Amino acid sequence: MEWLSSILNQLLTLFWVSDKRGILLSIVTIIGLLVIRAVLTRPVKAYVYKRALKQENAANFMTTWKFFWFAIIAIFGVIGLSGSIKTLGISVGFLGMLLGWSLQAPVTGIAAWLMLILKRPFKIGQRVIIAGVTGDVVDITLTHVILNQVGGTVVGEERSGRGILIPNAILFSQTITNYTLDVEYILSEVPVRITFQSDWDEAEQILLNAARKIVTDAIRETGEEPFIRAELFDAGVLMRLRYNTRPAEYAQNINDIVKIIHAEFRKSDKVEFCYPHSEVLYSLKEPPPPITLSENRSSST
Repeated sequence: MEWLSSILNQLLTLFWVSDKRGILLSIVTIIGLLVIRAVLTRPVKAYVYKRALKQENAANFMTTWKFFWFAIIAIFGVIGLSGSIKTLGISVGFLGMLLGWSLQAPVTGIAAWLMLILKRPFKIGQRVIIAGVTGDVVDITLTHVILNQVGGTVVGEERSGRGILIPNAILFSQTITNYTLDVEYILSEVPVRITFQSDWDEAEQILLNAARKIVTDAIRETGEEPFIRAELFDAGVLMRLRYNTRPAEYAQNINDIVKIIHAEFRKSDKVEFCYPHSEVLYSLKEPPPPITLSENRSSST
């Protein structure tokens, strides 16, 4: 046991400890923290691996967890050598404040990642809007959400191919829009303007049939048929064709439906598109009476 006594004496000399109370406090602190870590690690590990969207992220989190506890145990073990419980308590408060200030963004990012696996406001593959950026979720890491941007270089709901990294730390302060939180489909719309003279029923059937041809899968899976919502405007009738579609097929479906509608309108004599133009109408139903010679002379005088 002489070697153990020698090591203790060297530690006392190294940290200027006047008695063995500091060694005892340090040992008790280390053992206490090790027990707390052991109690917490098992349920945390089981929960993280169960809920994490990717096993790699769960492994990275547990590595961070391990090094965090190692640093905490080492720091408080050294502080405990002072032998003062008061000093240990003050150090705990000061260290917590220091870590909260210096590691605010990383800690908030990891906390946001935990929120993502707990609440699951979105998953990999879903289309979301975060901080005004629209994109499909490609990956969720401990520090960032990676999006395949939708729009950006083009107008509309198509992927641009640009990768956008959203820091997890901002998720607590930003509104998150998930296109398909509970269901796979969203409501889409194709507005079509027709003239007042067009046959309403004919136009309605053309629009509905066009949607049925394109979104057959959505109709079968949701059980919801396309429908029309119409309103009047100055030059005609605005018919809004509405139907369910997958977000990834949003732009393509609009293109295909518009193509069918255009072709069917050209074939029909009962409906026509309304567009800005001017018309001069002459009516000969009640022409004005002819002017007599006497009237013409009197008007000239």
